[in-house]
Amino acid sequence: MDDADSEWQRKGATLSDKTARKEFGLTQDEIVQAIGAGRLHYRLDSVYGNPFLRLLRKEVEALVKTKHGDDYLKDRQANTDWRASGES
Repeated sequence: MDDADSEWQRKGATLSDKTARKEFGLTQDEIVQAIGAGRLHYRLDSVYGNPFLRLLRKEVEALVKTKHGDDYLKDRQANTDWRASGES
């Protein structure tokens, strides 16, 4: 397995297009445009027959940082971490 494939297999290194929209505030159009421009790599996947795009988290974070800035990215990550911790 080469380095490119190992990134796709590493736990937490990928996320779905739906998660990218929810966690980082991206639109589906922004994701598709970034794929078309070669800024995001993807793999087509499915769960129970429902297809989705699997994206590399580091590329999504780099896209968000470029589009909205480092502060926006850190705020979104902090907000996601807070929700994931189970606090209300």
